[in-house]
Order: sequence, then structure tokens, then C-alpha cells
Amino acid sequence: MHPKFNDISRCRKRGFTILELLVVIAVIGLLIGMVAPSAMRQLGTAKNKVAAQSVARLVEVLDLYKLDVGTYPTTEQGLKALIAKPEGISGWDGPYLKPAKVPMDPWSKPFQYRSPSQRPDHAFDIFSYGEKGETANENEASLIINE
Repeated sequence: MHPKFNDISRCRKRGFTILELLVVIAVIGLLIGMVAPSAMRQLGTAKNKVAAQSVARLVEVLDLYKLDVGTYPTTEQGLKALIAKPEGISGWDGPYLKPAKVPMDPWSKPFQYRSPSQRPDHAFDIFSYGEKGETANENEASLIINE
């Protein structure tokens, strides 16, 4: 056999057929289809955990505020009292948050603050409506609130 023909047949043996490529693409597609929903669920769960940790952190910061001022901020003063001294308040030693801005929940919405609390045995409520945002009501499971 001529050496030139031998090289051509070797080149053909090294390549993939269209059918083989389609099978590989189909397998990759199936794997992505099985893994993607699980990954998306994990992302949603992670945001809920981050929101709960942020609420817990804000509770600690509000406790520091109360140690300095003597009371928690009112609903009207809100979480802004943690970054700017409210009028008529003595003992304020802030800003209590770094950077000095009111934090947002993982869904880029402001945390809600209410003082006094509407729940028994709580001085205040700090919460996020979760992924649904303000369209959620306070009785839904998506609400992330201080303990």
C-alpha cells in the first residue's frame, strides 16, 4: 500500500463521527438536566440561610444599640438609627454597621423592622419576606424573622 493512503486511513480512524458526537452531547444534556434542578434548590436554600444569618447579626447589632442608648430604635427610626444618630437620642455611639448603610436581604430588598414587636416575648421584629418580597404575608413560611 502506498504510504500516502496509509496516512489518510489513519486520519479517518482518529476522528469522531457525527453520531458519536450527538451521543456525547445527549449524555451531557441528560446530566445537566439531572443536576441543574438540584443546584437551583441549593441556591434558594443558601439565600434563606444567608438571610437568617443576617437577621441574627442585626439582632446582635440592635442589642449593642440598646446597651448604648437604653432602648431599641422605634419603628419610625428603623434600622437607619444604626447608621445615623436619631434626633433626641443620647448615648448613641455609632455607626453600628460597617459599611455605614442599611443592609439588604439576599433578594436585594430592605429588611423590615418593627418596634415594639407584635409577637409576645419579643422587644422588636426584624424580618425578610424572602424571595416573594412584599407580596408575601407575615404568616407564610417564606418569612425569615428573628427568634
